[in-house]
Amino acid sequence: MAKKFSKPELSRRINGDLPSEPMQQVETAKQRFDMLLLESYPSYSRSTIQKLIKEGYATIDDEVIKKPNFLLDQDFNGKVELNPPASESTEKPPVIYEDDNVIVFNKPVGMLSIKKGAYIAEPAIEDYGEVVHRLDRDTSGVIIVAKNLKTKSILQRQFAERKTHKTYYAVVVGHPKQDHALINIPLTRNLKRPTTFLPDANGREATTEYRVIGQNDKYSLIELKPRTGRTHQLRIHMAYIGTPILGDTVYNPKSPKADRMYLHASILEITIPEGKRMTFTAPMPESFRDAVR
Repeated sequence: MAKKFSKPELSRRINGDLPSEPMQQVETAKQRFDMLLLESYPSYSRSTIQKLIKEGYATIDDEVIKKPNFLLDQDFNGKVELNPPASESTEKPPVIYEDDNVIVFNKPVGMLSIKKGAYIAEPAIEDYGEVVHRLDRDTSGVIIVAKNLKTKSILQRQFAERKTHKTYYAVVVGHPKQDHALINIPLTRNLKRPTTFLPDANGREATTEYRVIGQNDKYSLIELKPRTGRTHQLRIHMAYIGTPILGDTVYNPKSPKADRMYLHASILEITIPEGKRMTFTAPMPESFRDAVR
């Protein structure tokens, strides 16, 4: 009499009616191409390296690879190279503070925070680390970048949760009706001009506190403290109340001619890794006071 099994599935497998389970294959550990390049070229940020790869400026054993997420064996010992086009300028922006986790710059007017789309040889803040927040090309002042992804996450969370404090200065055309006020005007993207924004009652909350600290017959010098961080918020809010920022031809096409847009990020208070609450300052350019003398 055949022996009975209490587990029919096991019986069928023993009798050969069911295939045995395939042997589990052990996968070789892999590493991403962009991360390997980041180790070899630490002076570049990961986002810059990814753009360079996509544009064909990176090779593996002299072969161009355009996929940042291309996988290589963990024990790969071939040659990886990055061959970016020559930059238009190698001059580093003024450094306010630097440690193992962050670097804080006084961004000059005309310098990009981040290069949108394809990589271009023009220098940008993102060339020096992971961008945490942005300043417009024509805005100068304090900007902080992270040297590693963990720090980037720590800093970005503070901006998202409004735990940072920022102070800007601006020269505006005309004189606000009130010397000190809070502007609460929601903003939304301008679908007719997608790179710009406009006031909209159904838009995202945007709040700015301003204070007049000097003026002459044409212009006013304003201290601005944004309580939210919407794109172009300060520029739109000042234009909305009838005193657009001097030199801002986007939100005031009829702006008087000026040598720059008169908006400067002067103070940033933020907590950096290891729990240190820091205040970084880029003094207001003297030309701002000259404009209202």
